[in-house]
Amino acid sequence: MPLTYEVSDREKENLKRVVDYSEVQSLPEIWTLAAESFGDILALHDPHSKPETKFTYAELATNILKFAIGLQSLGVRGNSKVALFSENSPYWFIADQGIMTAGGVDIVRSSQAEEQELRYIYENSESSALVVENLKTYHKLKSHLENLPVDFVVLLSKEKPETEGVKMFNYQGILAAGENQQLQPVRQNADTLATLLYTSGTTGKPKGVMLSHGNLLHQVQTLGTVIQPQPRDRLLSLLPSWHAYERSAEYFLLSQGVTQIYTNRRYFKEDLRNYHAHYMVGVPRLWEAIHDGAQKKFQKESKLKQQIINFCFGVSEQYLNAQKTSQGLSLDNPATKGLEKLGAKFKAIVLSPLHGIADGIVYKKVREGVGGEIKTVISGGGSLARSIDKFYAVVGIPLIVGYGLTETAPVLNARRPWKNVIGATGQPIAGTQNRIVDPHSRQELPLGEKGLILVRGPQVMQGYYKLPEKTQEVIDPEGWFDTGDLGYIAQDSNLVITGRQKDTIVLNNGENIEPQPIEDACLRSKYINQIIVVGQDQKSLSALIVPDLEIVEKWAQDNKQSIEVNNRESLNSCQPLRDLFRKELDREVKDRPGYSGVDRIGNFVLLSEQFTPENGLMTQTMKMKRPVISEHYRDIIDGMYER
Repeated sequence: MPLTYEVSDREKENLKRVVDYSEVQSLPEIWTLAAESFGDILALHDPHSKPETKFTYAELATNILKFAIGLQSLGVRGNSKVALFSENSPYWFIADQGIMTAGGVDIVRSSQAEEQELRYIYENSESSALVVENLKTYHKLKSHLENLPVDFVVLLSKEKPETEGVKMFNYQGILAAGENQQLQPVRQNADTLATLLYTSGTTGKPKGVMLSHGNLLHQVQTLGTVIQPQPRDRLLSLLPSWHAYERSAEYFLLSQGVTQIYTNRRYFKEDLRNYHAHYMVGVPRLWEAIHDGAQKKFQKESKLKQQIINFCFGVSEQYLNAQKTSQGLSLDNPATKGLEKLGAKFKAIVLSPLHGIADGIVYKKVREGVGGEIKTVISGGGSLARSIDKFYAVVGIPLIVGYGLTETAPVLNARRPWKNVIGATGQPIAGTQNRIVDPHSRQELPLGEKGLILVRGPQVMQGYYKLPEKTQEVIDPEGWFDTGDLGYIAQDSNLVITGRQKDTIVLNNGENIEPQPIEDACLRSKYINQIIVVGQDQKSLSALIVPDLEIVEKWAQDNKQSIEVNNRESLNSCQPLRDLFRKELDREVKDRPGYSGVDRIGNFVLLSEQFTPENGLMTQTMKMKRPVISEHYRDIIDGMYER
């Protein structure tokens, strides 16, 4: 039978504490209600814009309304497609909700995406108007749009609009266009299309995911069962606003009166300390970076202090494991009997004072380094290595993990703070069903068995735009969506992700291996910054490894090795360094739960260039583009199997 998680009494109580949006039929209706409840509270704050940008909830609602009236005065009506190509800013949010308020469907993408991709999205979506970040973005696209219908262009900047060619307005101009006019009511309900969100396109052309108002409202109306923000709490926003994960998080948190502060990669660490955020939403790469930063600070301490810090972490991990086991929140000990739970509880009590001392002398400084007031950080958009998960639990930074896809608006499952099982992605959120089936026969599997994850719920997309065949491939007649992810359901309805079906590596002996858990295990090594495991149709696994060049450089100095860390040949020609990585890989892979001999990484190559969005090897939400990386390094990968 499909698993439907029963919402607990505690979660029902939590929902009573938030503003009631249960009767809302379309997303824009929220902002009028929010303005009534939180009018003078600061909603959006961009400290890095020039000039600094701030909107209260009352001002936000007013600007959204004026933007919508301006669009209607230019002909935007129900179901009009308006492309929105811009990076994060308060004006992005106003444009996004202004388009929907006018009755339009917004087509969102990063302004940093390649010109050909943006042209494809504009044309494929049948957009008739364009909202862009600035003139620079427009000029990048201008030649690509010459033969396409563009009724008008809106700049989200204060730059002077061009007077020749297409009709153009800046931000103030679009507000002025609707002066002395009233918003023309538009009929919208849960089934009305709200947005087309194009997949990141790690393989092939991006597909337009059709998300309705009902899909998005489901997130706003149910995420209060997971976290309960209070008015005036602070959210530090780093991820792209157009991405489903960040987008739904913003909609939900802003519906609760939270102040959203915009940051970027350049200012992130500084803003983290200065703005004392209560909430952050991020991908695993972000939490890894904070963890790595803390570890590097520890390594700059004296030998004695490093020994004390290592002792503290060792004791606290034992304390954490015992505590989780005693509470029935351990994946490693899921069926612990009463006596074992009692023993674990006793161990936790014994270790608690030592953990408390460690907290005072070590972990408190880590929390202060991230502002000292965090209530919850939320990880999604990829697999979080268990070692990173444990680190946050040990140092007392509440971290929960969620699971979902662009096609599911996106949240399907989330760990609850009071049921925080390390290694899991949590229970289904309200109205969501999980089902595990055999990838080949599609027969349902019993609890605990690994298989393909199917989901069903109000957040599942309407389909892929103009691609009915592709839609039918992933959504069956009963409404079950094929996530393409592999996993199993553990105790208390917790979903555990083990990998992507399309990422599964099949060795030439027929062994099926999921690379993600192996990569996560290897990332525990302080010497490894990024890793991708390869080996399709080969006799063994190999890996491309991006070392932590700063730590490798220090190792080289300590061991009197002459290495150019920014030179791939130099890294790989140093045999002592390769011996070090050989030991690191062997240890971390063997130490992971469920280790099998075929998991061993045979050959490897050290790379001097990171995988980044800028070089096209990662998506803008920091996911590795496996096919792109494999093709980019094809000669190196082939060479590893010729040795």
